[in-house]
Amino acid sequence: MGSFGIPLFPEQASTFAQDIDALYLFIVAVSAFFALGVSVAVVVFGIIYRRRHEGEIGARIEGNLPLELIWSIIPTMIAMVMFGWGASAFYHVRTPPKEAMSVYAVGKQWMWKFQHLEGQREINELHVPVGRAVKVIITSEDVIHSLFFPAFRTKIDAIPGRYTQLWFEASKVGRYHIFCAEYCGTNHSAMIGWVTVMEPADYQAWLSGGGIEGTLVERGERLFQDLACGSCHLDTGRGRGPSLKEIVGTQVALANGSTALVDEGYLRESIINSQAKIVEGFQPLMPAFQGLISEDNLVALVEYVKSQSPSATTTAAAAPTAPPNPPPPGKRN
Repeated sequence: MGSFGIPLFPEQASTFAQDIDALYLFIVAVSAFFALGVSVAVVVFGIIYRRRHEGEIGARIEGNLPLELIWSIIPTMIAMVMFGWGASAFYHVRTPPKEAMSVYAVGKQWMWKFQHLEGQREINELHVPVGRAVKVIITSEDVIHSLFFPAFRTKIDAIPGRYTQLWFEASKVGRYHIFCAEYCGTNHSAMIGWVTVMEPADYQAWLSGGGIEGTLVERGERLFQDLACGSCHLDTGRGRGPSLKEIVGTQVALANGSTALVDEGYLRESIINSQAKIVEGFQPLMPAFQGLISEDNLVALVEYVKSQSPSATTTAAAAPTAPPNPPPPGKRN
């Protein structure tokens, strides 16, 4: 805690927050040490070796191999420690566990919209359980935003037309800030939300409120039927489009001779711009849904297609049954 009760750092509330802070303080300490050392040396040597009378010429300086090796090797070793530590922390922060629960986030001027697989939808509020890894799959409806959880020490940009992701495992029950860390317009500073970390039982009680439109998969299935997608994407693979059974996580051959990994980003692109990647053996007959489907409905469709590959994803159908307790108040749309 800093002076006047102002905290120097946000509270550490995730499993990797302490490691991120330690790395940051190490880099600051090393930088301060060398900055102070160089500054003191400049002043001291400037005094000791100053010109004392007019016409004085400094002595010729010969090379000193041991000294040159020392000031080359030691900084290199310190830099490699920073690099190795930073690379390890980055890999950990950017690699969610396979068992992580998924939440979709959509940035929009000027709010954050979150959708849980179980159907709950929230605006500028996110409820998560403590002690469980949470993967947030993120996109934007308009401009570049950046989803930032200061207490969890993680953030990533929300980019229009793309999915990005971050993850965290909250270590403390509480209520923590959500910010947009990328200037996105006149009300950027007001794009603030809260993440509420709850005990697992309390979180399940909150989930018992249920999504009025059903789970994300159920919403996606209705959209799939309403858009007549099933008339082309037959399970037999003999329709006008490829079968969607067990397709997620696989590499598909494309008509141009390349391959593509079927993930959330591939599915999203195939829906809104069906001509971008044509699967080998099929004609470019699927219409593009760019501008016809909202980002909220896109994530529902993507999650429904993912549910057709149970070996590659975990859907809301596998979620534990929530106890019948009333959920705490929260802002939902």
